Amino acid sequence: QVQLVESGGGLVQPGGSLRLSCAASGRTFRSYVMGWFRQAPGKEREFVATINRNGGRTHYADSVKGRFTISRDNAKNTVYLQMNSLKPEDTAVYYCAADFSPTLGVEIRPMEYDYWGQGTQVTVSL
Repeated sequence: QVQLVESGGGLVQPGGSLRLSCAASGRTFRSYVMGWFRQAPGKEREFVATINRNGGRTHYADSVKGRFTISRDNAKNTVYLQMNSLKPEDTAVYYCAADFSPTLGVEIRPMEYDYWGQGTQVTVSL
């Protein structure tokens, strides 16, 4: 069982930055592919970014590529999402998720993830 707790959301002006954190419980954090997803009002949950077990491979949605950076610290059981040059269309609830994986690949499909956090609100507005 893995529990995920996100933090770092808030209100920011367009062009600003935020850093989301997701702290995981348990001793097997390094066995999980980690992902960030988001859901805006009236829309389906969408993939944002993913990072493999050792942090050596990442993948991003086209809408955030070049602006967002996912990273992880396995010693601290934490995954991060650095968000720069934020736009109003980035407004959403952001969720982190964990996918138990025997490989060093990444995962963009939400149905493959085993555990989810409760979400943190990010609002980009003047």
